[in-house]
Formats: sequence, structure tokens, C-alpha cells
Amino acid sequence: SGRYAIPGHVAVDPRIIPYGTKLYIATPDNSFVYGYAVAADTGTALREGKIIVDLFFNTYEETCRFGIKNVNIYVLE
Repeated sequence: SGRYAIPGHVAVDPRIIPYGTKLYIATPDNSFVYGYAVAADTGTALREGKIIVDLFFNTYEETCRFGIKNVNIYVLE
């Protein structure tokens, strides 16, 4: 999309969530809130009826702490 990889920019399947879409991302129980984000890069595809999103973090350590989680993706516009 031409956007930089920074926190708040996430990778999506642009056939499902178009680039530039504003999102809010959190785990179902709100134990982790990524917060507001923009669909800015290409990620993995639809799997098992679920949309897969890749979140960007500042450090490798943050990425490892997050690991893999189910999240709710709210489309804001």
C-alpha cells in the first residue's frame, strides 16, 4: 500500500478488508487491546471462515509476548 510498517498499521487480506480501512482490535475478553489501527499491508488469507490479521509491534519482544491470539476486529469505516 506504500505505508510504513509502524504500530497501528496492520496486515490484512485486502480482498476482505481494503487498504485504508480504520479498525479497532482487541481480544474478545479485552485482556489485550491493540486499539485503533489502519489496514496498511498484505497479510494472510481467510482461513476456516475467520479473517487473519497481522499486528505490528515496535520490538521483537512485544511480538513474542503477544504471540498468536484470537481478536475481534471492528471495522470503523
